[in-house]
Amino acid sequence: MANIEELQKISTQVRRDILRMVTTAKSGHPGGSLGIADVMTALYFSEMRHDPGTWTREAADQDVFILSAGHLAPVYYSVLARSGYFPTSELGTLRKFGSRLQGHPSVSDGLPGVFKPSGSLGQGLSVAAGMALGKKSDGSDKRVYCLCGDGESEEGQIWEAAMWASHLGLDNLIAFTDWNGLQIDGRTEDITGIGELNEKWAAFGWDVIVAYGHDFRSILDAFKLAHNADGRPKMILFRTEMGHGVDFMAGDNAWHGMAPSAEQCEAALKQLPETLGDY
Repeated sequence: MANIEELQKISTQVRRDILRMVTTAKSGHPGGSLGIADVMTALYFSEMRHDPGTWTREAADQDVFILSAGHLAPVYYSVLARSGYFPTSELGTLRKFGSRLQGHPSVSDGLPGVFKPSGSLGQGLSVAAGMALGKKSDGSDKRVYCLCGDGESEEGQIWEAAMWASHLGLDNLIAFTDWNGLQIDGRTEDITGIGELNEKWAAFGWDVIVAYGHDFRSILDAFKLAHNADGRPKMILFRTEMGHGVDFMAGDNAWHGMAPSAEQCEAALKQLPETLGDY
């Protein structure tokens, strides 16, 4: 389990990975990946009970992570590689023909650490709820985690899954939302007026925790609170900033799905010290 200083070093390297991957591919989604990098680092290097050496898709004796917001694949691939699921050298193959690192995660090529394909928004929470029910039925104490986006939460299937998980009392399900207030078309409030997500999730019968997604103490405390087995599924709303860590990307939805140029990537990397070694 990494301490906070170690988590900070890992997340900085993860951000470097994201920038280099997307720049090399000349396509991808850097903004949200940079914004949720601290949370994903804490999840894989401190919170989840998982072992790359014994991982299988059945995950009978491990915690499970489901990426519902599939466009956040760059940060997902980085934390998987840095955790030891596959060589970090493979990160340079993002979106290349024949690569296991597709633009949205796939299971067809057997990439270790990936339980389900992601792409069509809104579907991941349903899968996570089903897996949580399976673990409860098996008497397992392991948990299922699921990352959703606030823009993705405009999808109706999110709320169908929310009702179902609450009805079944899936308190081993810990979902969390990248609550940055932005999506590809602009501010979420301007697109659908999604409002206060904490009130919505509470109304659907979930325990709701609000935390700051760029402070590791806040992140770890939120996950610890979510361990409470009180018969209710958990939703952690992480307040984040799209493009966090790079001054010219921060808070700008234009970087939701736009790759930086080589010059922009170099300028961004200068803001992020290398801590673990580039791939």
